[in-house]
Amino acid sequence: MIYSHHRVTATNHTPHSLVSPTMTVNIISAGRRSKSADSASSPLPDALLDISPITGPAIDLYEDGYNDPVYQAKARILNRAIQDIGMGRYQWYLFVVAGFGWFADSVWPLLSGLILTPVVNEFHFNGPFLSLASNVGLLVGAIFWGLGCDIWGRRWSFNVTLLIAGIFGLAAGGAPSFVALASLIAVVGVGVGGLPFPSLVGKHVYDNDTGNMPVDSAVFLDFVPGSHQYLLTILSIWWSLGQLLSSLVAWPLIANYSCASASDCTKSNNMGWRYLLFILGGITLFLWALRFFTFTLLESPRFLSGIGRDADAVEVIHQLARFNGKASPITVEELEAPDKVMPGGRSSSRERHKLLSKSSKYDAGHIKALFATPKMAWSTSLLIAIWGIIGLASTLYNNFLPYLLSSRGAVFGDGSLYITYRNQVILSVVGVPAALLAGWAVELPYIGRKGTLAIASGLTGAFLFATTTAQTSNHLLAWNCGYVFFSNIMYGVLYAISPEIFPAKDRGTGNGLTSTASRMFGVLAPIIALYANLSTAVPVYIAGALIIFAGSLACLLPYEPRGKVSI
Repeated sequence: MIYSHHRVTATNHTPHSLVSPTMTVNIISAGRRSKSADSASSPLPDALLDISPITGPAIDLYEDGYNDPVYQAKARILNRAIQDIGMGRYQWYLFVVAGFGWFADSVWPLLSGLILTPVVNEFHFNGPFLSLASNVGLLVGAIFWGLGCDIWGRRWSFNVTLLIAGIFGLAAGGAPSFVALASLIAVVGVGVGGLPFPSLVGKHVYDNDTGNMPVDSAVFLDFVPGSHQYLLTILSIWWSLGQLLSSLVAWPLIANYSCASASDCTKSNNMGWRYLLFILGGITLFLWALRFFTFTLLESPRFLSGIGRDADAVEVIHQLARFNGKASPITVEELEAPDKVMPGGRSSSRERHKLLSKSSKYDAGHIKALFATPKMAWSTSLLIAIWGIIGLASTLYNNFLPYLLSSRGAVFGDGSLYITYRNQVILSVVGVPAALLAGWAVELPYIGRKGTLAIASGLTGAFLFATTTAQTSNHLLAWNCGYVFFSNIMYGVLYAISPEIFPAKDRGTGNGLTSTASRMFGVLAPIIALYANLSTAVPVYIAGALIIFAGSLACLLPYEPRGKVSI
């Protein structure tokens, strides 16, 4: 889709001090912009001046108007600059190092499920307490890193999260008691706290909460050209690879170096889970070192422009172009032009940088901006509701499925550690093609992100219902393969569409709100397991209906990112 535009000579449309009488500018045809409620509340001018020499106006997600027209005009200039540079070496390197975050966010939350049985045998505690500790840390991390990257930028969050997970993950392997282990796992959760992906260990579903992902998705989306935004969905393949590796490592270690029972379980004959923590902690620190020492992350140009650092934003664009072996014609004067020709403009200076670095405090305006217009408020509310509903559904399914299966007379009889982790490896393999299929589906005409999310949610709910009919372990594994496949698509698309819809200057806050909604229910999961009456199957069916309902809500989202560029 391309806007019709034409070249005109700037005369009385622009202040004489800004352009000369012969200077030509692009004017976006006002007739192609819809007059929605958003544009009525704070529209872009009917003749939006675009003095960038970069050809063709990019079609952004808020083409019918945004509550901050100056920021939107600048984002369009930056988007065209990035699109002109194209998908190059920097973006592909970023695809890899950002994928390390997905990888870690798969490995560590899954770990509480992988080590639960041998840890309970050794320390003799009620299992849900370990999950509770992990989920509390994940909740704190979701809020802290989500909101934080809108305060001090993406770079600190991007580089610190893996370091925290690696250090405290290694330390957890040497925990002398349950209290020490739970405390260290909670801190690991802070490093990787965020959004959930499902994973199955045995007959249980575990939420794999991701916290590098809210930060890393914002980083990746800030540099990828609009034509390649679908790669954000495919990034979830790193999550599947992380789950596969952790399952492959856990399979021989837990199966061969764990106590047979809790009656005679000591540290010396139960080292499998500790070896697993040492190995995964070492891998995480290695990935952090690769990310920190071999790759220089540039700060988000849209974030910089959003806080008034236009000169720094332009310098980042030029650095990006040089890394890709190209040159960009963008100048500081072009990026500052909207401040001079549009209402609500502000001056840009280096002083703002110094002030920001000394007073890094959160501004509630980030939250208000996500609800600034009726359309944006509806979109943000729907995303929060979808995440919360899916989080609740996962909680119910996780805690009540075992009772339902036993009440139906299901006989598994093969609950050995070997079979459990073999099945986990099989389920992990299923997630890899799901990520690739999701990346293809979100670009299909008439389907896009919203359609893919709705279809995947419906099929996830259907397979969830099907698991309740399993009478044997193999039957349950077969249904779980379908459940994991489509739930990976569902979560992959949902995690991509959320940051795509949120504007860059408030994206961390938006990700934080959605992940907090989901994690609030994640914290409820172990509490339900500890105190609720589990002798009913009704919540399992409610869980399936909730996932299908969440998918239907996706169809009501007012923004469809397919074919559009995020701002």
